[in-house]
Amino acid sequence: MREANFNAIFEELTPRQRKVLQGFLAGETDEAIATTLCVEPSTVRRHLANIHKEFGLSNLEGEHYSRRDELIELFTRYKPEVVNPGLVSGKGGRSPDLDFPGSSLSSESPLYIERPPIEARCAKEILKPGALIRVRAPKQMGKTSLLNRIIANAEAVGYQVIRLNLRQAEEQFLTSLDTFLQWFCITVNHKLNLPVQLDEYWDDRFGSMVSCTTYFQAHILGQLDRCLLLGLDEVDWLFEAPKIAQGFFALLRSWHEEANNLDIWQRLRLVVAHSTEVYIPLNIHQSPFNVGLPIRLTELTVAQVQTLAGQYGLYRLSSAEIEQLTALVGGHPYLIQLALYHLQKGETSLNHLLQTAATQSGIYSSDLRRQWQTLRSHPELMQSFKAVIETKEASKPLDPILAYRLESMGLVRLQGNQISISCELYQQFFEEQL
Repeated sequence: MREANFNAIFEELTPRQRKVLQGFLAGETDEAIATTLCVEPSTVRRHLANIHKEFGLSNLEGEHYSRRDELIELFTRYKPEVVNPGLVSGKGGRSPDLDFPGSSLSSESPLYIERPPIEARCAKEILKPGALIRVRAPKQMGKTSLLNRIIANAEAVGYQVIRLNLRQAEEQFLTSLDTFLQWFCITVNHKLNLPVQLDEYWDDRFGSMVSCTTYFQAHILGQLDRCLLLGLDEVDWLFEAPKIAQGFFALLRSWHEEANNLDIWQRLRLVVAHSTEVYIPLNIHQSPFNVGLPIRLTELTVAQVQTLAGQYGLYRLSSAEIEQLTALVGGHPYLIQLALYHLQKGETSLNHLLQTAATQSGIYSSDLRRQWQTLRSHPELMQSFKAVIETKEASKPLDPILAYRLESMGLVRLQGNQISISCELYQQFFEEQL
């Protein structure tokens, strides 16, 4: 096809067809494109059939997935700006500069896959005075990546934002609640470029919680002319210091409730991301974990994994192969990304990956060894998990705390009063080990 003919055909596309085309070239499924455009998937398929026909690639609805590489190659040659620059065409296209999976994703990352309606609910919630969002999920499920999205949304509406990873609190600051709260206030001060004035507000006669509240209200919120979104990541780090955790979480809850009494506290919007919450016996009337909007991150669906595979440029993976991979790791985002990364780099084939997944030579060996070491270090967890492995089907509930800890490790799923192993990978590996 000549460039002149290509441009003439492209200019004839309707605005709706161009949006469908852009999603298709980005690796999205028909269902994902339909959701974005608020139409039926059949409408998307009809548009794609017409687009392929116009460019001389196909005239049958449903054939478009097998011809995606050819369409990407065509646009890479004549109109590269339309093709997502993070994709691999598979035929002379551009390879993305992919980082090894494991780190959080930026709000702009093409590898971030939305899990509706979570993102929309969070974006709406932070607009409410005194809002509190609680993001809970096992490790490496995308809590920090979602927090990045929430922060980006807050910045877009003009909020002052602060992200604070509580793992940055060193042991010397975890000796007492007073020491920790002073560290907390000073850290927030520095992030806002405000002078530290603890001596003017901290009064031992009233205690550290009252002093911290007074300081935050007068010196921090009082100095800002806009709303402040405070994103707290890895708050479960404090569960290792129960007395500090109890006091700090009670403080957060009191700040959230103060929004009903004082206008100045309506400016504060809190987002708390954590993995577990039952390592310590929190008072139900003091914990922040039963107020605000609870967000539970779920595993990726087959359709979402299909979309993510497209972002990695892996268009040749069939629907059946995507289903196999999703079932293997239970849709766990990190484990899915790890597989797609190795596949995209050409370091393994899907068949080899599936065959070696639960072995010491497979790509998941590090994760499996880490989980195994944790279980060996906690015999009570080992025994409980062994019972789940042997049952295979959803079983009766274990001790609530043990079940919660296994879930926080990503090893099991809790569904009502039932518990089951989270994926085939763990079933295969631990069944042999145990």
